[in-house]
Amino acid sequence: QVQLVETGGGLVQPGGSLRLSCAASGRTFSSVSPGWFRQAPGNEREFVAALTRSGISTYYSDSVKGRFTIFRDVAKTTVYLQMNSLKPEDTAVYYCAATTRGYELDDPRQYDYWGLGTQVTVSS
Repeated sequence: QVQLVETGGGLVQPGGSLRLSCAASGRTFSSVSPGWFRQAPGNEREFVAALTRSGISTYYSDSVKGRFTIFRDVAKTTVYLQMNSLKPEDTAVYYCAATTRGYELDDPRQYDYWGLGTQVTVSS
């Protein structure tokens, strides 16, 4: 079992930055692959970013590529999502997830564990 807790959401102006954190307990991010997803009202949950268990490879949706960065700490117990140049369309609840699988990391159906989410609102 893996428990995931997200922190770091909030209100930010367009063009600003936020860093989300996801703390894991039960297992580290060396044995599961972490991913970030988001869901805006009325929309399906969509893939944002993922990191392989090795920590070597990262994956991003086209909508956030070049603006968001996923990375983990040295202890491999926390994964982060650094979000820069935020846009109003980035407004959503952001979820941290983890999977024991190493493929199709952009598919939410591959993930076994989910956090409760943290709200990110980008507005002036």
